[in-house]
Amino acid sequence: MRVMVMIKATKNSEAGVMPSQELLAEMGRFNETLVNAGVLLAGEGLHPSRRGKRVRFSGGSKDVIDGPFAAREGLVAGFWLWKVASMDEALAWVKRCPEPMPGEAAEIEIRPVFEDDDFGSELTPELRAQEERLRAEVEKRHPS
Repeated sequence: MRVMVMIKATKNSEAGVMPSQELLAEMGRFNETLVNAGVLLAGEGLHPSRRGKRVRFSGGSKDVIDGPFAAREGLVAGFWLWKVASMDEALAWVKRCPEPMPGEAAEIEIRPVFEDDDFGSELTPELRAQEERLRAEVEKRHPS
């Protein structure tokens, strides 16, 4: 299964406080462990929400909202995409993670990524073929 692992934003991450060299080194070692275990598919840190935009869809209109965004608890400061055998395995990996926001209370959220079979009969053979074709095209354009 694939999981999205989200490091939640904090006051410091939203203020643009950069991680220390020590934390970058710790995270680098952790990421290397994930790569060597075949778990890591992708992962990045994100700029503060003041550099972002949101698009709100409602009744056919699309409204652009410039950052920064309120409700810091719902914001994401970074993410990983992992391939694991179970949610328990993902949780075990997160428990090995260095503290992502030293000096602040930090949260990491783990959520399963939908797989094709999760959509049942709504994902028709034609739609499934389209998904497979698109994934192959992405891999061709951006080989891993």
